[in-house]
Amino acid sequence: MQTVRNRWAHAQAASPLREDVYRDLDTLHRFLQLLCPNSQLVDSVARELATFLENPNRNVADSNAAGATPPTIPSSKFQVGDVVRLQANPSISGAVVAVHVSDRETRYQVFHDGKRASYYESQLVPMEASEDGVCAVSLAEFHARLTALQLLHPGMSNLYSLHAARIELIPYQFRPVLKFIRSDRPRLLIADSVGVGKTIEAGLILRELQARRDIRRVLIVCPRPLVTEEKWRREMKRFDERFEHLDGPKLRHCISEMDLDGEWPQRYEKAIIPFSLLTDEILHGNGRRQKGLLQLDPPPQFDLVIVDEAHHIRNTNTQRHQAIRFFCENAEAVVFLTATPIQMSDRDLFVLLNTLRPDIIIDEASYGAITEPNVFINSAALSARRGDPDWADEARKALMEAAGTLWGQSVLRNDPRFQEVFDFLAGAGDDRADRIQAIRGIEQLHTLSGLMNRTLRRDIGEFTQRKPQTVTVEFTPEQKGLHDAVIAAQAAVYAALHGNQSVRFLLTTIRRQTASCIHALAPFLKEILSRRYDELDFLGVEEGEDEGFELDIDHAAPTVRQLIEDALRRAEALPCDPSTDPKLLALEHILKEKQSLPNNKVMLFSSFRHTLAYLHKALLNSGFRVGLIHGGVGDDDRIALRARFEKHRDDGEALDVLLFSEVGCEGLDYQFCDCMVNYDLPWNPMRIDQRIGRIDRWGQTSEAVAIYNLITPDTIDAEIYERCLLRIGVFERALGANEAILGEVTREITGVAENLSLSPAERQAKLEQLADNSIRLFKEQQDLESRQTELFGLRMPGDQFKQDVKDASSYWLSGPSLERLVVEYLRARAGKEESPLTGDGAKKRLLLARDARESLLKDFVSIENRTSPIAREWENWLKGNDPNLAVTFDSACAVEDRTICLITPIHPLAVQAARAIGGASEGTPIVGIRVKTDAVAPGDYPFAIYQWQYHGIRNDVEFRPVTTEPALTSAFLRLMADAEGFAVAPDAITEEVRKTLENHHYAAWSDARAGHIENTQRIAEFRRSSLETSHSARMALLDAQLADADNDKIRTMKARQKENAQADFDRHVREIEEASQKVDITTQSVGWGILRVME
Repeated sequence: MQTVRNRWAHAQAASPLREDVYRDLDTLHRFLQLLCPNSQLVDSVARELATFLENPNRNVADSNAAGATPPTIPSSKFQVGDVVRLQANPSISGAVVAVHVSDRETRYQVFHDGKRASYYESQLVPMEASEDGVCAVSLAEFHARLTALQLLHPGMSNLYSLHAARIELIPYQFRPVLKFIRSDRPRLLIADSVGVGKTIEAGLILRELQARRDIRRVLIVCPRPLVTEEKWRREMKRFDERFEHLDGPKLRHCISEMDLDGEWPQRYEKAIIPFSLLTDEILHGNGRRQKGLLQLDPPPQFDLVIVDEAHHIRNTNTQRHQAIRFFCENAEAVVFLTATPIQMSDRDLFVLLNTLRPDIIIDEASYGAITEPNVFINSAALSARRGDPDWADEARKALMEAAGTLWGQSVLRNDPRFQEVFDFLAGAGDDRADRIQAIRGIEQLHTLSGLMNRTLRRDIGEFTQRKPQTVTVEFTPEQKGLHDAVIAAQAAVYAALHGNQSVRFLLTTIRRQTASCIHALAPFLKEILSRRYDELDFLGVEEGEDEGFELDIDHAAPTVRQLIEDALRRAEALPCDPSTDPKLLALEHILKEKQSLPNNKVMLFSSFRHTLAYLHKALLNSGFRVGLIHGGVGDDDRIALRARFEKHRDDGEALDVLLFSEVGCEGLDYQFCDCMVNYDLPWNPMRIDQRIGRIDRWGQTSEAVAIYNLITPDTIDAEIYERCLLRIGVFERALGANEAILGEVTREITGVAENLSLSPAERQAKLEQLADNSIRLFKEQQDLESRQTELFGLRMPGDQFKQDVKDASSYWLSGPSLERLVVEYLRARAGKEESPLTGDGAKKRLLLARDARESLLKDFVSIENRTSPIAREWENWLKGNDPNLAVTFDSACAVEDRTICLITPIHPLAVQAARAIGGASEGTPIVGIRVKTDAVAPGDYPFAIYQWQYHGIRNDVEFRPVTTEPALTSAFLRLMADAEGFAVAPDAITEEVRKTLENHHYAAWSDARAGHIENTQRIAEFRRSSLETSHSARMALLDAQLADADNDKIRTMKARQKENAQADFDRHVREIEEASQKVDITTQSVGWGILRVME
């Protein structure tokens, strides 16, 4: 602008050059558009520029006097202000803002999608219809337009993944999807019970993200067994996704390529890696030859990172934890999956959430403050569930206590949802609807609800019936003698060491092993007990050192030596013939009975490898086809054993029995088996529930699963089983929701069982006391959950899952609506009235001639993400010679036939159709609709439909119908699903009627906009307050760490972390401020019509 100013401020007598005039006018026009875009001055300059282009020699010196002939300048087809579309992509349109005439071809600057872009004249076409044009359409065409608009403008209120995969629609699996897309940041810990289907839930989140933006790079990290079993690769095929397994060389190749090119290799953009690959070398490299992940600049940035069995990163000192934190810090979206948070300590859950959301879960102190209100929030929800006469007052009191905590005072009180629930409770009645609404509102206040999803088996009902059977097997006299001798020896060792914790766990493990299988333990007793005796002698020599033992070796050693020698004599005398082992014989009886049934598969669990090895050998000798999987079994062997176990019994390679350790089956599915045997039992009820969840899970086809528990009386396992585990009810049904009580029960069971100083009578008394107190309270909670149907008249939260999905469903995103959109698009491109899709059922045949496929191919090249497997398959068909393609819009059909092409909202065909129909400009459509309803009297009712786009902190899109009858307006969208069409004239909506509808629309828009602005301001204030609170704590922690740093490297690292934390805070505050300033509801007319209510 300085150059322009100087040129015209110091103009010479001679007229300026023509090029300078045009350039300066164009520069001035651009500058004014930035400075005052709505000023009349901009329009004046634009007119001057247009006039100049019409007469470019107007201000140039008259050179014709000298006889010169001015050059001929081509005329331009479009002028500034004209609205044009792209020839290659008609869905993109914009206004011409500048014209650059040249001797070859005129070039235009077109403003669209918030920016300027340059095009040559041959690349543009004019808009055919005026803004006020009206075009009569059929009901099918009108529906297709609505579907196209919903695909082009995804809203937060609708689920796009409902019919987008080869899976059965299960409502509760969409709960984490809804949480994820409505979260302030795309981060979520999915902590569902085992067997619920977390893998599918992660796939649905992937599909939902793909419907909303371009998702190319996805990383899945999981335990190695899930890689070798190809679980994730297999499950992702349900979503038509192809993932690559990365081994060490491939991962190092990706790191090298990233180092050289700054891009993750395209071939491995969707990858699966095991935790075991995340070694020190992978993280830090091996010197100059190979960089490590942490040294890459820029770092790899994935659109989505999924971490399965995320509890494996709970140790912060491991390379796997550092690697996962690194991936999360540089990822757009992150999902953690784990089935075990209720059996992890608060410290472990803190680590997971801190890795996921370090901006909120800053340190353990802040984690404690954030979770402190939850005990009171849970109490408020429990009051509503019980439904006592004063339930609302009790719930309000509990919420007041929650608000009185440190986090409650600084954050919870400012949450708009808290005040809404608190005010609602003040006027709540005793009816079921109020209590259900209260429970929903209260549970949403849980301070971790936005960070994690926890769907319990009890929430969704039973997959199948559990039929437990207790098989009691007495010790033989020889076994009993050996068992008692081992217990006496270990008690003496423990007493001699005065309860030393370093041997307590080992001695407890020996005690459990004797209860599991004394025949398996006997051969190893000499080594185990001799080692304890040698340790005792050693500790006597080193008396009082290290751990401060006060051991009188002269008095203790002879007694202990005698007990150990007695146990060893009994072990040597124990018959080694398995046929003398009554517990093994009882197992073989169960297995033989099972072999007579159609499904003869049996899974057996034990916590001890000695037991598993003993059983494996014995069962093989007895003629059973048996396999063994534990943590030490190699990957290839795991794959082979599972495949053989799944084979039909008639197959010569099939296995009928598979033995497992706890680690051996983690994360794997065996729903084709309906029988399991617990040869011994963990003392943790959640571990038992996980075992059962291997077969009692979604996909189990049997009506019942059999659970055999082999119990030997007068053992520690028997006492815990009878007094605790049976009363908890874990064998009959999945565990309930009160994780705090269950966690305390587990700790108390373990505490009593590991207290080796207790006599048998004292131990029984403490277990009985535990059953009378904590277990009784847990049972009451379980019973309350079971009575929800009778208390509320409906199932909760199972029915709530269905309602949530129903509320998030859109008729125009369903399979039939997608089919209708595609048919209208194909008709237009093929130039034929008849549909190219044939077939009466869910399976269709798409028949397109080559010229029609070439037309579709031109549309295909203009869409984004043409490298996905679905896109490549579609492109290959368009380019191929086969005019036929089997397609379906029904996910159930796609489940049965994996070869059929499933058309989903993200399939290229649906995307092409949406862009073509949603971007069409033939004018505003008008349609006639016939319905039957009691909402209004029969007759004709004019209507309009608008698309509202909410801008602000929470962006959303929705259709808003407008009629003159409020009852009809509220039911309109629902009625359209079953409506029939009839022909109307383009002028069926008169100008007077249009004004009336517009007035109704304005009133509705004005009220909604005011509410949206107010709500956005409240949310902005709440988020700003929460952000400031967490930021202050985060900076205080970093300041303390910086002050304590004892070397320059640590100080430099902490200083950088402070800078990053401040930048992160500033960025989020800026985003909140910008969103608050942009708050608005913009509207677009979708169509008009006449709705005819039939008698």
